[in-house]
Amino acid sequence: MYDEEKAQRAINFINCLKHTKGQWKGVPFDLLPWQNKIICDVFGTVKNNGYRQYNTAYVEIPKKNGKSELAAGVALYMTCGDGEWGAEVYGCASDRQQASIVFDVAVDMVDQCPALKKRIKPIMSVKRLVYKPTNSFYQVLSAEAYTKHGLNVHAVVFDELHAQPNRDLFDVMTKGSGDARLQPLFFLITTAGTDRNSICYEQHQKAQDIIDGRKIDTTYYPVIYGIRDNDAWGDEKNWYKANPSLGHTIGIEKVRNAYLSAKENPAEENIFRQLRLNQWVKQSTRWMPMDKWDECAFKVNLEALRGRECYAGLDLSSTTDITAFVLVFPPITADEKYIVLPYFWIPHDNLKLRVRRDHVPYDIWKQQGFIKTTEGNVIHYGYIETFIEELGTKYNIKEIAFDRWGAVQMVQNLEGMGFTVIPFGQGYKDMSPSSKELMKLTLEKRIAHGGNPVLRWMMDNIYVKTDPAGNIKPDKEKSTERIDGAVALIMALDRAIRNENKGSVYDERGILVL
Repeated sequence: MYDEEKAQRAINFINCLKHTKGQWKGVPFDLLPWQNKIICDVFGTVKNNGYRQYNTAYVEIPKKNGKSELAAGVALYMTCGDGEWGAEVYGCASDRQQASIVFDVAVDMVDQCPALKKRIKPIMSVKRLVYKPTNSFYQVLSAEAYTKHGLNVHAVVFDELHAQPNRDLFDVMTKGSGDARLQPLFFLITTAGTDRNSICYEQHQKAQDIIDGRKIDTTYYPVIYGIRDNDAWGDEKNWYKANPSLGHTIGIEKVRNAYLSAKENPAEENIFRQLRLNQWVKQSTRWMPMDKWDECAFKVNLEALRGRECYAGLDLSSTTDITAFVLVFPPITADEKYIVLPYFWIPHDNLKLRVRRDHVPYDIWKQQGFIKTTEGNVIHYGYIETFIEELGTKYNIKEIAFDRWGAVQMVQNLEGMGFTVIPFGQGYKDMSPSSKELMKLTLEKRIAHGGNPVLRWMMDNIYVKTDPAGNIKPDKEKSTERIDGAVALIMALDRAIRNENKGSVYDERGILVL
């Protein structure tokens, strides 16, 4: 139920505070409509016993919408205005410097409010504000989660949750630490991130599921301002949808200028989408435009491929990770596409652990037949060799390209089966031509991959490095998650093109620069 008095008490407290930055410095807070609704809902919605219904509020919103000021106001209210004796309020972020951003705003707010200033003792050496009437405090915490056990938390303000390197601090601060309090509050405020296997994306998904009605949690308050994956990122109407403070704390011209810059420089597109439109993206610099990749999900007729010539790429990775084997069938007519058949393996005994650890649906993909498992807790190369040998009876595999630093024994075994195995370097010289060709074929819709979800996931993970000459190569170290299938595809495509018509397209026209 809703308690107007409790909601108004929180509103009145925060509206007595003053802004701290730029032209707004010294101006009374005066909550904007979207901020007002959050405060009313969080502090005014109560259970039958009168205590707050929501113990977690997840607020996801683009930058410059006033989230730091809102978070600081909430932190001060939980410290000074919530009527809790000995309240412990903590400000958390990925590091102490980030956590200090909201804290410093709160310090400036206190400095501009005489009533709070005479009742609060700042201890700046440890980033703590002590509210003397109730012996409560608000303090910044750094990210060393192992030191945070035993806290008696009344409230936690998590700033930029998407930047948390792991879930340790979040778990310590939210699981059990507020059990001794009657109405603790975990106030999570963030922009969208890039890691879809993070604690923040986990919370984002929960919030979205509650908003969409797929989950019910009466203690969890979800707020997400942003655009969906299929929204037009250049449409100004969507900018207003994503930025509730647009026209107030954000000038439309600044967003327009940022958009124009992102249009001219593709490397800035994801940054604009993430920070300005609050859209979850894979990494700061996207290589493959996934909408174009999805347009190449043409159906593949396996029976029609029997006996056809093809070329393979083999990425063995490590014995505990994903092994990828990708076949590429070059077109035999002018209007045909390059056809891609990918195969993937992971150790059977690690399947459930990897699903929990990586938050990737390997188990679902296995059930659907898109990924295979080998016995034990490491990749069984003998099983894969037998599988490839069997594939060789269906298709005419002309060459198998492999990372020259791969497993020597497996290469020898494949050669013993009669396959031609070609070492393939992972540097710019070998990877760049076929990487650029893959992009070109995708944009021209001259590739058919059948919509394989494992390969799609890997293509969406790719981060590329560029040398001064404009050559590119996939960067396994910087790419988010696995890209083994993409690397195998690039190697297979290289061999297919180089052997097509007994000549090299690269020799004829040189390296493409896209």
